[in-house]
Amino acid sequence: MNDLKQLEKRVGVKFKDINLLRQSMVHRSYLNENPDFGLPHNERLEFLGDAVLEIIVTEYLFIKFPETPEGDLTNWRASLVNSKMLSLVAQEIELEGNLYLSRGEAKDSNSKARQYILANAVEALIGAIYLDQGIKKSSEFVHSKIISKLENILENELYLDPKSKFQEKSQALHKTTPHYKVLSETGPDHDKIFEVGLYLGDELVCRGQGSSKQEAQVDAAGKGLKEKKW
Repeated sequence: MNDLKQLEKRVGVKFKDINLLRQSMVHRSYLNENPDFGLPHNERLEFLGDAVLEIIVTEYLFIKFPETPEGDLTNWRASLVNSKMLSLVAQEIELEGNLYLSRGEAKDSNSKARQYILANAVEALIGAIYLDQGIKKSSEFVHSKIISKLENILENELYLDPKSKFQEKSQALHKTTPHYKVLSETGPDHDKIFEVGLYLGDELVCRGQGSSKQEAQVDAAGKGLKEKKW
């Protein structure tokens, strides 16, 4: 496990109470195996950090883009604070090596589950910074690590989810609304894998897979954008 002092350097915050930083890294599963650890898990800090993150990002967008409609601002904010973005931030600051996880959770290679754990830890970290240093330092971290990614998001329209983007392009270029069809369902009820086809009219553009129909559709739309070079 990495030294918390090194994590402080990567985060850019010198904590007055290092236990706040430590607690932000504690997953619930760790305490099941280590009940005498001495600190709670990070879910309350995550709850706080989520609110702090949202107000910092919302205030920035509100002030920076005075002419932009509320709907667009909502999409832009969502693209900055979603689990995919926050897990990317976690990777950039090499946070995973500092997580306190159960042995089973540490070995779990489920990338989706790990993405949520990392994203939640970033929110908990923001909560810890806020309690230890206040809104100014929290804002510096959020601007440096998260809001700094907005330019790339806007430039590449990453605030549009793949399904929305594929539909916009297909309607603009082909005057056609894409549709999705479930091609197969495999696996037991608690662990199903869906395969869906993405169609433009009768044309099967590509296939997508996921643990839900929605996830499979998003996968298909992402592949469809690459297939069509959109």
